[in-house]
This record gives sequence, C-alpha cells and structure tokens, in this order.
Amino acid sequence: MIDDKTPLVTVIMAARNAMRYLPQALDSIAAQTFRDYEVIVIDGGSVDDTVNVAQSYPKTRCIPQIGTGFATAWNDGIEIARGEFITFLDSDDIWFPTKLEQQVAYFDRHPETECVFGRVEFFRDPYQKRPSGFKDSLLKGDYVAYMPGVAMARRGVFDRLGRFESRWKIVADIVWFAELRRSGLPIAVLHTKLLRKRVHDQNLSYSTSWSTYQTEIFQHIRETLEKRRAVHPRALL
Repeated sequence: MIDDKTPLVTVIMAARNAMRYLPQALDSIAAQTFRDYEVIVIDGGSVDDTVNVAQSYPKTRCIPQIGTGFATAWNDGIEIARGEFITFLDSDDIWFPTKLEQQVAYFDRHPETECVFGRVEFFRDPYQKRPSGFKDSLLKGDYVAYMPGVAMARRGVFDRLGRFESRWKIVADIVWFAELRRSGLPIAVLHTKLLRKRVHDQNLSYSTSWSTYQTEIFQHIRETLEKRRAVHPRALL
C-alpha cells in the first residue's frame, strides 16, 4: 500500500531477475528505524517473481524500466521520486537498520550539506564463487565509499549536476560521484557502517570484463583532462 503523504526520502532500486537476494535487500529497507520513505523498484524486464515480491512490500512501487542498464534505471527512479532526499540500494545488498536515520539526522544538523556518504562492509556469499577480481583482504574491516548504496543526496543535486550517463556500461556511478566531488558542493562522510555490500560472481562490477572497465575509466580521465585544459589551458602544461 502506498501512502499518499509525500515522503521525505525516496529509495531507488534497480532490479532484474533479482529473486536470489531481493527479499533480503527489501527486508533491510523495511527494518529501517526511519520510516518516512518510499521505495521505487525499477524492473528491467524480470521473468522471475521480482515484480510480485517487490510489490508485496509496504511503501513500494515497482515500475517497468524504459531503457536498459542500471544508469537508466536509476534515472527513471529519480524522475518519479517524490522525496526531498534520494538514496539507492542494489537488489543484492543490505542496509544497516539506522542508515536512513543517521543520514537524515545529519542533514537536519547541517542544512548546507548536499550529499552524505558513509562506510561499507563487504561480505561474501558462501554459496557463490569468489569473483576473480575481488581481494579477500577487503572482507576485513569497513571503508569510506563513494557509491550509491552509502549515499543520500538532496533531490536538487541531480538537477544541478545532471543524471547518470547511460552511455557508460559500468562506470556511470563512478563518473557521477567524481563529478560531485569536483563540483565543490558541500558533502559529508559519516564514519559509521551504513551498507553491507554482497560479493558474488554475478556482481556487475566483477562480471563485466576488465577491458570494458579499463576503457571506460581511461575515457573518463581523458574527458576530465580535456575539460580542465579548456578552462585552464596553461594549468596542465
């Protein structure tokens, strides 16, 4: 059931045939100590029970994706989001119960802040193979992360910086958060764990070929340098 009251926070989740982990991700949203939120699941044409399960959760709308790719799905969610604040959760990850509460409280105390990040804890799926590109040392401790699952941003940030670029296959979020950090907009980091990031061999980050990732990162670096050179032609000499 969807509440007609405008929520303070919109949670956006891209999902496609996500039934293996989707209930755990949605359970972690339902368990949040902060309750003034809506959930928008953007479904990328699932043929399993993803849509029915998503719609069974309170405060949740499931919307068919217009295009393809996770960047387009996030953008679809942003377009229909009703919240003043926007945050994201992947369909295979888990939030700590006070994730939303901590970030909203920080915005209340620091109204000048545009985006709040936090720390991530990685964990392995014991029933899945370890991705070849993942280092097991990352399973120890937790880390500051500039990634969607630990971020909460004011809606207006996406109007000022623009949406995620769908031309990227794998680095759309990396590029967007890099642009945010370069923009000079006030951001903050909470030094508490907000996200449990699941590591398995179907993670898009690890199932995408290294050559694709490398090509896109180098392209982004090239474009960034070209923009800087255009603004400050002598600075890079």
